[in-house]
Amino acid sequence: MIFGNVENLREYPFLEEQVRECFAYAKEHDLAAYEKGSHVIDGERLFVNIVEYETVAASERFWEAHKRYLDVHLMLSGTEQIDLNFLQNMALLPYVEKDDFLPMKGEKNSSVVLGAGDFLICYPSDAHRTAVAAGESQNIKKAIFKVRI
Repeated sequence: MIFGNVENLREYPFLEEQVRECFAYAKEHDLAAYEKGSHVIDGERLFVNIVEYETVAASERFWEAHKRYLDVHLMLSGTEQIDLNFLQNMALLPYVEKDDFLPMKGEKNSSVVLGAGDFLICYPSDAHRTAVAAGESQNIKKAIFKVRI
């Protein structure tokens, strides 16, 4: 996983071309004005999901990972905590291939708090639990780029 802010992208020249493409797209488009839902950028290779929700207690959320896509979470507004761990530390549940969804159970190893402009890149070995309130519950809007790997 990689945690950063779009203001510091010059510090990440090693990022995969497909990930850099997400940030270029975000710079060229007003994602905050996008409606909730999935927006195709390049077929199944690259798309962005715009989500809006209220953050809640960690106990109300679930763990996930993905095998076919990596996630680039880009916070548009609000503050969200994302809890993290590695797959090898988790109890894996059956993979749902049609949704590229690997559910699991376990405890957090660490967490990050994303504010506007912050991003988190989650690779297939990165278990993540999103929508966790960082203090008070609040409404957030976020872009989640799905990059086919």
